[in-house]
Amino acid sequence: MKTLLIILFSSLASILSAHPGVGIVMDSKSNVFYTDTERVLKIDASGRKSVVIPNVHTHELFLDANDNLFGEHLWYEGANNKWGHYLWRYSANGRFEKIKPNTEGFREDYSYVRDHLGNMFWANRDKDCQQVIQMDALKNKKKVSDDCFENIRWMYASSKGELLFADFQDIVKIDRDGVKKVARQIANKQWTKSTVENQNAVFGVWDDAAGNIYTAVASNRVVKKFDQTGKEEIVFRTPVPWTPTGGLVSPSGELWILECSDTNAVRVEKISKDNKRVVY
Repeated sequence: MKTLLIILFSSLASILSAHPGVGIVMDSKSNVFYTDTERVLKIDASGRKSVVIPNVHTHELFLDANDNLFGEHLWYEGANNKWGHYLWRYSANGRFEKIKPNTEGFREDYSYVRDHLGNMFWANRDKDCQQVIQMDALKNKKKVSDDCFENIRWMYASSKGELLFADFQDIVKIDRDGVKKVARQIANKQWTKSTVENQNAVFGVWDDAAGNIYTAVASNRVVKKFDQTGKEEIVFRTPVPWTPTGGLVSPSGELWILECSDTNAVRVEKISKDNKRVVY
C-alpha cells in the first residue's frame, strides 16, 4: 500500500491539494457521500448538500451493509518530512470515531476495496509484476491470481463478487471464471506504456445492476460504459475545467459523477435516466 500511494501522487508538495479523490457512495436511504479530499459531504435524498465530516483528507470511501461509512485522514509533515494517517468510521446514526489512532507512515494491510464477505483487496507494487492481493477477516493474505499487471490504479469490488480495476488504461475484471480484459487502451491508443505523465488517465471504476462497467477517463473528460460484450459507449462528457474521477449508478438507474476542476474544486453531477443533469 505504501508504494501504491507514492506512485499515485505526483509530488510531496502537491499531494494534499492536487490529487483528486474517487470516493462517492450511496447508502440504503439514497444519501450520497463523497470526498473533496478536505472533508466528506452528503447529498440527501431531497438534494440538500451538507458537510458531515470536516477536516479529513481521504481519497476513497467504503460503505458497509449497515450504512457505516469508512475513510482515512492522511497528512504530510513538511518540517519533519513524514507522512501520517488515521482511520475513521462514520456510523449510520451520525457518530464519528477513529478506528485506528494517529500513525506514522501510510496505511498498510487495510483497504477500502472490500467484497460482501469482508475480504479486502489492494495492489502489490513491490515488483514489476504487479498483482492483486486479498486479505480475509483473519488477516490471511493471498494472490487473487498469478497474472501480472503493468500499473494497477483504482479498484472496485462489486456486489456480485467481481473485482474491477484499471491497469494503466485497460479495464480488468477478475471473477470466479478468471481474469478478463474488458477493454484496452481506453484513453489513448497511442499510449503503450504507463509513465508519470499519463498514468492518471483513468480513475474510478464501478458497475450497475445489469452488469455494465463504467470508468472515469479523466484524460478525455468522459465516462465510458462497457456492456457485458465489451461494447464501449460514452455516457457522460464534461467541459473544461472539469474532469470525472469517480461515480456510481443508483438502484433507480441514475448516474452520479464525482468531478474535479483544474483548480481542485469538486462537484457532483446527477444524470437521470432521461438524461436530465443536476449539479451539486
